[in-house]
Amino acid sequence: MIMSNGQEHAFAVFSKLTSLYIQFNDFASSVSVLKAMDEPQTFLWNSVIKAHVNSGLIESAFLVFKLMRQMGVSCDGYTFPIVSKLAVQMGFELAEMIHCTAVKMGFECNVYFCNAAIDAYVKSGCLGDALKLFDEMPSRDLVSWTSVISGYVHEGNTREAVQLFNEMRNEVGPNEVTLIVMLQTCSSVDEGRQFHGYSIKCGSSMDRSLRNSIMQMYADFSSADEAEILFRETDKKDAVSWNIMIYRHSSKRDATRIVDCFNNMRKEVEASVETYTLLITGLGECGDHSQCRQIHCLALKSGSLDDILISTFLNSYAKCGDFESSTKFFKQVSCKSYTTCDDAMIETMRSLVVGYTNVGALRLGKSIHGYFIRNSLSTPNESARLLETSILNMYVKCGDISSGRICFDRMPVKDLVSWSSMIEGYSTHGLGHEALQIFHQMKTEGIKPNGVTFLSLLSACSHSGLLQEGCETLISMKRVFGIEPDLDHYTSIVDLLGRYGKVKEALSIVLKFVASPDSRIWGALLGASRIHEDRKVGEFSARKILEMESDNAGYYTLISNVQAIGERWSEVEETRDCVKEMNVIKNPGWSFLEVKGVVHGFVSGDRSHHQMRDLCNLIWCLSRNSLDF
Repeated sequence: MIMSNGQEHAFAVFSKLTSLYIQFNDFASSVSVLKAMDEPQTFLWNSVIKAHVNSGLIESAFLVFKLMRQMGVSCDGYTFPIVSKLAVQMGFELAEMIHCTAVKMGFECNVYFCNAAIDAYVKSGCLGDALKLFDEMPSRDLVSWTSVISGYVHEGNTREAVQLFNEMRNEVGPNEVTLIVMLQTCSSVDEGRQFHGYSIKCGSSMDRSLRNSIMQMYADFSSADEAEILFRETDKKDAVSWNIMIYRHSSKRDATRIVDCFNNMRKEVEASVETYTLLITGLGECGDHSQCRQIHCLALKSGSLDDILISTFLNSYAKCGDFESSTKFFKQVSCKSYTTCDDAMIETMRSLVVGYTNVGALRLGKSIHGYFIRNSLSTPNESARLLETSILNMYVKCGDISSGRICFDRMPVKDLVSWSSMIEGYSTHGLGHEALQIFHQMKTEGIKPNGVTFLSLLSACSHSGLLQEGCETLISMKRVFGIEPDLDHYTSIVDLLGRYGKVKEALSIVLKFVASPDSRIWGALLGASRIHEDRKVGEFSARKILEMESDNAGYYTLISNVQAIGERWSEVEETRDCVKEMNVIKNPGWSFLEVKGVVHGFVSGDRSHHQMRDLCNLIWCLSRNSLDF
């Protein structure tokens, strides 16, 4: 109708048409309107390009800019700042090209454009080019200084950031944004306090964003009291303020205070999706399953579920041992149209694998492994390698060492953690020769071992009784690789010597090489003394242990066993009486196994399992059959 009435060349009509198409995200039609104009208007071209950028259509925005240039439409002081945002997504080459084009058109002295170009260079990782442009600017405003300071902070160069901040103060005073950037340079709570005091002197302490940033700084440095004081002094608290306090309580794993803080928050402001994410993360770390369920219901009622929160629920339920709920969430996430496993999805799978490993749910873990194989990237990244290592650990710790080795062999890129995990796996299964073989293969591949690798290797030698190989490993650790053995390494070698019957040699190692022996190394020596009936070393080790951990019931049990072997029954009775008087309680042993995706737990002396009668009958039959053989 507009075209038929002959009003197609009226600027007002074209302007309204363009705005209408942008409002309904019909960008193709908005560009068609621009093409139809006899007298192009830079303002409308800028609006269309900006709409593309705001909608994330980066390549389309660049094509509209190219079309604008081809049609001879002139650029103004707002065109290049808008187009500079494309460089952040498309890389340094585009930022340089836009900069050169703007300079040729006479915008090199335009502060607004120069600030946008500096921001583009900084976000593209080209701080040197940003500095060059900053130095060439005839006049600079606060945004110019803050952008370059932000670049230094982003690169971790806090020294240059502080120096440039001090230079800036000679020309222009900082604002809240500058101070928020500078807070990131603080390496200690004392430096944070100085900036807090400076912000008060500048009169910026009442700004809500800055107060929240200062509060976050105190929370990050575990300065709980100061964060709490600043929070209470804040008159109008927003969701960010409350989220910071929830984060602080979560870092301390204080489930009660997490929930109390959330309940108080709901009286003042509406919880955001970030609030629910922090809540579920904290409660998951605390293992508070019931509270997780309640927060889950609230999140559903508020409609605050996004992909990140769903993944957080999945992780938290897995940490609480609720694998039924976590598996439901995983199916909900995996049903979406993922063509590959992105980092968020991989991290979700890794959390599940770790949770399944902790309770021995091998079958459930295998399902995650299968999903990863079907959807994994051809070129693995760091997240994928971490997941592969977690899957390897799952097979090893759940008793399937052969599948663990297959998983290890199929890993396209093996890092030090992968090699060390495979060595630890063979160690756990008592396969010392295989662990040594993997270690030699690792050295052939040019991977340098660390202290964790040697600890796993020494443990493998100990469990397999490889005395000579274990001693050679400890010697090579220092002489060949320059790694100083620590207490854990000496504990392993003491355990190895003790298993081999060389109790006195093990005691000599403790006395000569260990500066501060702990109860674990004395416990290993006490255990060896019990097995090989070395009364003197056993009594000496027992005295050392009781000096360090007089409330550990497990050590009292071990000491009484040593005394019983020597038939010193009066001493056994005294030890047991001592345990009763001190009211020391030994936690009962427990085990679990997975059957058809369901984890069954058993505690020593507990007969509450619903199939206990059938289990007892089965054990009786197995025992009877074993006696027949």
